[in-house]
Amino acid sequence: MKTWFITGGTPGGFGPAYADAALERGDNVALTARRPHLLDDWARPHGDRVLVLPLDVTDTRQIRDAVHAAEERFGGIDVLVNNAGRGWYGSVEGTADTDVRRSFELNFFSVTELLRAVLPGMRARGTGWIINMSSVAGLRGVPGFGYYSAAKFAVEGLTEVLRHEVAPFGINVLAVEPGAFRTRAYSAFADEPVSETVDAYLPFVESVRASTVDQDGRQPGDPHRGVRAVVHAMEQDTPPHRLVLGASGYDTVHGQLEDMLEELRAHETASRGADFPALP
Repeated sequence: MKTWFITGGTPGGFGPAYADAALERGDNVALTARRPHLLDDWARPHGDRVLVLPLDVTDTRQIRDAVHAAEERFGGIDVLVNNAGRGWYGSVEGTADTDVRRSFELNFFSVTELLRAVLPGMRARGTGWIINMSSVAGLRGVPGFGYYSAAKFAVEGLTEVLRHEVAPFGINVLAVEPGAFRTRAYSAFADEPVSETVDAYLPFVESVRASTVDQDGRQPGDPHRGVRAVVHAMEQDTPPHRLVLGASGYDTVHGQLEDMLEELRAHETASRGADFPALP
């Protein structure tokens, strides 16, 4: 029996989907949320196998307290799912500085703090799984979500390095890149006014908001099916390093990588010519 520590427990999102999958496997779950009372009805039937914890992942002290509570209750954490996050739309030039910093605090720095809180226990036991929920936006930037994309690109780089550093301790690391999934990620945008400091971008930003709101509730991805794909990947003899979720996400990433490879090859001579000449 394993213990999962899952952030971002908003009902209808990936967090509860991971929790359901873990419980179906007979595992224990510590699920965190900023508004834990919203999970009362979900948690009640599972009794002592579930621990719902209040957690704002941008608060380092709360992270340490929540991890300690889960370890005290279940004896250790075997699987960490860094799932909490959200996007803010706006232009690169005109997004308010406070929103830029909020994006990185939530989507990147919280990941580093959770890793630092959980990894000591995993290293001591010589086993563990880290699941970092990235995004297709971490492999191809999305116009109108520049800082969200930047934070997810940062998660990708961190995950790549972490995988190599913790492998000697028996810890596996997987980056998961969902495309558009039917969570509540877009629902808040309908009630949020456009916040843009450069008027020249307003028509563009307003179109991004309208398109996002229009997609809410019609995204093709199913969070529970996506999580089952992740669990299946974890069970492979040679687990993948990353897993793109959703057909449109797969097509997007496939096209991005093909375009990058084509461009790389087209400029191979320039790339190779930048070295010092070879000695005779």
